[in-house]
Amino acid sequence: MTSSTPNAPRLLFFAGSARTGSHNMRLARLGASIAEANGIAATFADLGDYPLPLYGADLQNTEGIPDNAYKFEALMRVHTGVFIACPEYNASISPLLKNTLDWMSRIRNDDEEPLAVFKSRVFALGSSSPGGMGGLRGLNAVRTVLELGLGALVLPEQFAVPRALEGYDEHGHLKNKDSEEQFKALIQKLARAAHVLHG
Repeated sequence: MTSSTPNAPRLLFFAGSARTGSHNMRLARLGASIAEANGIAATFADLGDYPLPLYGADLQNTEGIPDNAYKFEALMRVHTGVFIACPEYNASISPLLKNTLDWMSRIRNDDEEPLAVFKSRVFALGSSSPGGMGGLRGLNAVRTVLELGLGALVLPEQFAVPRALEGYDEHGHLKNKDSEEQFKALIQKLARAAHVLHG
């Protein structure tokens, strides 16, 4: 499967963190690199480039939906599969990721059902953390938001990088090559699922 194939999948990779040195941003960058190396069109996006105020209905009613919410939603629209590297905040979803999803969920297009940008894409989840579980506990909360809250199709497989401080080499690849192969397999499955959904 290559990016030149008609209706070939395009994958978007981003992290639910924008901090300097984010382990999850590193994971998302690695995912985009692995995809491209395997002939899958991929884009890495930084949520720090799409700052948004804390969602509130009063704010939406008085000022409308921020331009950055529309911009990120438009970016998601040109991709058929999405990988999110999710930080674990107190065994749950990060505020940055939740706020971004909340704002995008308010966008309505006249010719589409609500939440169409989520319902018409395939998602995969991963995490990277200094802890021994790699941030896996937080993925349940992210999955609940995507599946139950937004109607998204999320692959059952998940990927985690525990002990992330020692998990990457100087080139940004995983030191554990078996683990990197597992990550590659998840990315390839995401691409296949996106191709089936949109092919």
